[in-house]
Amino acid sequence: MSEVSRDIVERLREIQGHAYVPYSQHPVAALVESADGSQFLGCNVEIANYKGLCAEASAIAAMVGSGRQQIRQVYVMGPGEHLCTPCGDCRQRIREFAGPDTRIDVLDANGRPLKSYSMDELLPDSFGPENIGKPSPMSPG
Repeated sequence: MSEVSRDIVERLREIQGHAYVPYSQHPVAALVESADGSQFLGCNVEIANYKGLCAEASAIAAMVGSGRQQIRQVYVMGPGEHLCTPCGDCRQRIREFAGPDTRIDVLDANGRPLKSYSMDELLPDSFGPENIGKPSPMSPG
């Protein structure tokens, strides 16, 4: 796993500082890079009924709202030195828009790379659009 650019780390730290986490005190940041290189940031937003919005979902929603629908790269930054991998729902969200070469990199709070995953490693034997007869970014071609 290669080093992450200083710019990406700083942008993740900034958006992580905007996370709304009054219940868990666990701020998470995500940056999604689309196939054309555009970057979208997201942070987690909690609400009183505990059905908040994850950072990855927030970043993906921003990407889709911009008219893009294929993810090249995902960076996830948690608040500590431990792995803060995408939850099951977010793994499925990433899968919906992932291509065959999509990478998911997990960073610690200092921007140090902890682990890098392919989509197949993050969500093996996944269910996607092609399982219901729709085209998928996961399919080469």
